[in-house]
Amino acid sequence: MNASPAKSPASLASLGTIMQISYVPEDYDSALEYWTVTMGAGPFFHTETVQVENVKFRGEPSDIQFSMAIGYWGDVQIELIRPDNDAPSMFKEWRAKGLQGVQHLCIIVNDLDQARQITETKGGTVIQEVSLPGGVGGAFYADYGGGPGTIIEYLQIPQAGLDGFAAMRQAHLDWDGVSNPVIGKA
Repeated sequence: MNASPAKSPASLASLGTIMQISYVPEDYDSALEYWTVTMGAGPFFHTETVQVENVKFRGEPSDIQFSMAIGYWGDVQIELIRPDNDAPSMFKEWRAKGLQGVQHLCIIVNDLDQARQITETKGGTVIQEVSLPGGVGGAFYADYGGGPGTIIEYLQIPQAGLDGFAAMRQAHLDWDGVSNPVIGKA
């Protein structure tokens, strides 16, 4: 009699690999300079007023407005976020608490519903969620109670978004480390 091996339960680690480290710095411009000049990450691609829909923060609708810059440091994506209004969000909450360092990590997933189910079984609390314009994807941010830096973003994006990330990474590999360190920022 051949017994089939027991299937191991789904784990958070089974959802994917951490591909991004995100910060919500007190001084956005100084953080950009630090990451480009000191750390050699970049170039960064700045987006003024990121477009998201159906935002909920701690279960309540929120009209957050924020800007961000994304660049690569080797194979790791670095994201810097700047809250642009006073609407409730995990980014404003972070700044209000005066916290520094890593705010969240990001994993790209193929199925947000599956990620949410596993999050719930592991005791995570969804603190913020967004949809991408046109319903082409979305994200949620889960807190597992481990303190600063242990919030995980689960991001589901279409192939065009993945291709954009690949182009940013290639720009990093081709970058001379000096010219045009932040693209799209006046």
